Amino acid sequence: MEFLSTYPITSALIAANLVASLFAFASREFYEQNLFRIGNILRRHEYHRALTSGFLHVDPIHLLMNMYVLWIFGPYLEAWLGAGGYLIVYFGALLGASAWMLWEKRNNLNYSAVGASGAVSGVILGFCLFQPFAQLSVFFIPMPAIVFGIGYIALSLFLSQRQNTVIAHGAHLGGALTGLALTALLRPDVVGDFIRTVSGG
Repeated sequence: MEFLSTYPITSALIAANLVASLFAFASREFYEQNLFRIGNILRRHEYHRALTSGFLHVDPIHLLMNMYVLWIFGPYLEAWLGAGGYLIVYFGALLGASAWMLWEKRNNLNYSAVGASGAVSGVILGFCLFQPFAQLSVFFIPMPAIVFGIGYIALSLFLSQRQNTVIAHGAHLGGALTGLALTALLRPDVVGDFIRTVSGG
């Protein structure tokens, strides 16, 4: 209950993902009506899919992984940016991820995807801007947040060039870059702090 009252936006986002995903697990029709599918967006103008797909997941493991990461990083950004700024970064990153995939896969009308990964990627990169030397544990390997952030963007860019991947690496990249840019726009003072911290000034 303390987490709920202290971080209401993160709690609400997690709850929305859980409710929407669980409903989609039980209703294939609901899932099909709301997933991200290039053809439906470009040909049928079903633009809601760019948003609703970010609250659906392939299976419980996919859902729990994304919600665990949001539970870890979300509260920091909520505290640093406030409710409004945090929501701008989250939904901006989600839509940035969808826009990236819409452009990247525009010639593949059957391409589809779901997941909060794009939005969560934006939250992680926003965190890295505030705390570049915070120690993160990635697959049990400790590393500074700035190393993770740079590596994450580079790896997502590299993997997004591969064909026939089942993971939307382009969405991760689009969400991460959008989240980073929006965090910088909302808190330009942090950009100066980031530069001084990284440069040792």
